[in-house]
Amino acid sequence: MERLFGRIAADRATPRDLVAFADSAECVPDLRTLLQSASGTLLATLHAELDPLADLSADVRHTLVDEPPPHLREGGVIRPGVSDALDNLLASTRDSRQWIASLQDSERAATGIGKLKVGYNKVFGYYLEVPRGQLERVPAHYMPKQTLVAAQRYITPELKDKEQLVLRAEDERIRIEAQLFAALRARLAAPAARVERTATAVATLDVLAAFAHVARKRDYVRPRLDDGDRIVLRRSRHPVVEALVETEFVPNDVELSRDAAQILVITGPNMGGKSTFLRQVALIVLMAYAGSFVPAASAEIGRVDRIFTRVGAADNLARGQSTFLVEMTETAKILNACTDDSLVILDEVGRGTSTHDGMSLAWAVLEYLHGLGPARRARSSPPITTSSPCSRTPCRACAI
Repeated sequence: MERLFGRIAADRATPRDLVAFADSAECVPDLRTLLQSASGTLLATLHAELDPLADLSADVRHTLVDEPPPHLREGGVIRPGVSDALDNLLASTRDSRQWIASLQDSERAATGIGKLKVGYNKVFGYYLEVPRGQLERVPAHYMPKQTLVAAQRYITPELKDKEQLVLRAEDERIRIEAQLFAALRARLAAPAARVERTATAVATLDVLAAFAHVARKRDYVRPRLDDGDRIVLRRSRHPVVEALVETEFVPNDVELSRDAAQILVITGPNMGGKSTFLRQVALIVLMAYAGSFVPAASAEIGRVDRIFTRVGAADNLARGQSTFLVEMTETAKILNACTDDSLVILDEVGRGTSTHDGMSLAWAVLEYLHGLGPARRARSSPPITTSSPCSRTPCRACAI
């Protein structure tokens, strides 16, 4: 609803967009009915925020046909009975269209040309086409229009008059329909606050329903959030990998805190699951702060102000940045922006250079993160050094 209303407010909505908006609005009463028996302050608030928008959907149904064309320029958008001027215009051209439709049979009977056809194209308009083998039967009042290899095309004064009447009427019809459609779009855009409030409530319900569905389907648990400094996950799983692998996902425990383990260094063979483990911790924290249940047997998550990640390796040759430069630039941004309440995920720091240099860089980053403290909260920028062990207050939970 929000996307459709945005197009309506920006005067970019097509006829089908308006019908889709009416379809969406007509679902709101059912949502309100479902929420009447729901408990909880949030659901009660959402119930109050849901406006059925019955007047707007009724206006669309009254003005537009049930299945309008994709573009206004094609015509046939406005329902009969909406505009007397439009209805009169269509009635005035109906006889001309019927006359043109019956012209082929009447001319065949009058001329004896059994294969005479009435056609139309955008260049010449309506025409009478006679095969070359029957040209001797062409009446004198036929005027040549176009010569083809196997046929000759003609027009008549009466056919031309009818064509002009139909084409002028079609242009006028599209003009009137465009005016009526613009007026409808303006009426729908006027109550913006009502629509935006309802769209927000519907979007919130959509998120909650998705959270509930995936939590029940994949056996998620409700995390316990507090203002402490611990992240304790029991039998945690990666929410995406778990859904994709055909075999059973092997769960993992993790505990991060200033007292127990503020930094974890994960080692192991290739394809051993190191990156998966790192990412699942960050994803679980993110899901918990978004209000979702999480893939674990239990989860205790303290205060986390931001999540920083340095995962993967790629260059940016267009800007003259090597893989190493990109990696170091991103790492420097993390070190200068994280606080002692941040969760930092670093995957293979220093992979873009030699083993010795990479180890030195990783060691220096570890020491710096280990020493983050209240000074970082004041947004100071102490120099990054590797010359001596870090002596600052230990940082909030960080994983490498």
